[in-house]
Amino acid sequence: MFSIFAILSGILLSGHQARYIMDNTYSLEEVNDRNCRKEFLMLPVRLYRNEKNWIRPLDKDVEKVFDPSVNKSFRNGECIRWILKKEEKTIGRVAAFYDWKIARNDDQPTGGMGFFECINDEKAAFMLFQACREWLEGKGMEAMDGPVNFGDRDRWWGLLVDGFSEPNYCVPWNFGYYKKLFEAYGFKNYFNQYTLQRDIGIEGIHPVILEKAERVFSNPDYSFRHIDKRNLEKAAEEFRLVYNKAWAGFSGIKKITRIHAMSLLKSFRPIMDEKLIWFAYHMDEPIGFYIMIPEINQIVRHLNGKMDLVGKMKFLYHKWKKTCKKAYGVIFGVVPDYRGKGVEGGMIMAFADIATRPGFIYNDIELNWIGDFNPAMLKLTDQLGFVTKKTHITWRYLFDRNREFKRPDVRVSGRPERK
Repeated sequence: MFSIFAILSGILLSGHQARYIMDNTYSLEEVNDRNCRKEFLMLPVRLYRNEKNWIRPLDKDVEKVFDPSVNKSFRNGECIRWILKKEEKTIGRVAAFYDWKIARNDDQPTGGMGFFECINDEKAAFMLFQACREWLEGKGMEAMDGPVNFGDRDRWWGLLVDGFSEPNYCVPWNFGYYKKLFEAYGFKNYFNQYTLQRDIGIEGIHPVILEKAERVFSNPDYSFRHIDKRNLEKAAEEFRLVYNKAWAGFSGIKKITRIHAMSLLKSFRPIMDEKLIWFAYHMDEPIGFYIMIPEINQIVRHLNGKMDLVGKMKFLYHKWKKTCKKAYGVIFGVVPDYRGKGVEGGMIMAFADIATRPGFIYNDIELNWIGDFNPAMLKLTDQLGFVTKKTHITWRYLFDRNREFKRPDVRVSGRPERK
């Protein structure tokens, strides 16, 4: 399964744990026991201990990716992860995975690698990349994307290359030298994904957007309302209807079910602020949504990765204290027939009407995951006054090095500079 790489390295099987011996100083160990899982979680804690902007993720948020009883991606795929040691000290980690239902829809079956962490050592990084490649080739894959998630794109996706400020919840943060390691191995930029930011209010919104928004406000056929926690089922169904028209069809994005939509909103409920989730309607038919949540990494930074009893008490304390001052845009969408008519600005203005009142605790908004393959959304966010705060790259590596590399169709010349 590891072909030439495995033959050259040698494989030693010890009990239930596979240990891939690279040479006398490096060894790659599969994560399949408690000690290795702990090392997998603790490596970034040691690597980033002096980085003031890094926020330790919750251990449970990382581990549930690798739990078949929780992660539905295991229904159509597999996952493996390793730690890399040098002279018995952990210096790297990585995971490889594939979801065949998604992989078969690409030009070539494409798997993924993610959760990459490594010291600044090209040899070590290449060992981790090569392990992923060999394992995925053995599973019938012809390429790999990374660093990505074994699951939905809204978490653990992309390599941070610009804007090394504090990360948002479940969004990757990494050292700047990682970019050189990916490039040196042969990964190529498949697409950029942007985190965008703007202050609360309507300042900076393009006059054309404001003019269109005023027109829809004056039209009684349109209305804008934030959700009611007491009726999440209605909100989930409206979200599903709009999402499947607005987003399903983009590369790698599939339609969602009622169960999935309800599960998403229920997952937000412990931190949900009704005034941050807005829907647009035409003749009472849902045509757009703007879903935001409090940016809870501002609380998570105080929990040291643990959501145990003490962690829960700290979480409730900071929630009561209103520690979160940033609204985090999870997803924003308008059905195609209503784009460009003022609906987008209408939702922003309806929200701003409440957000500018005394006592509103949020100061700014960040939108995560706007891909450069979506020029319409990039143009819209420009007009809505958002600027680039962070840039992540999704890299692709073709196993056949002679095959032509193709990016998604990108027709965007650039982004406004980040603040």
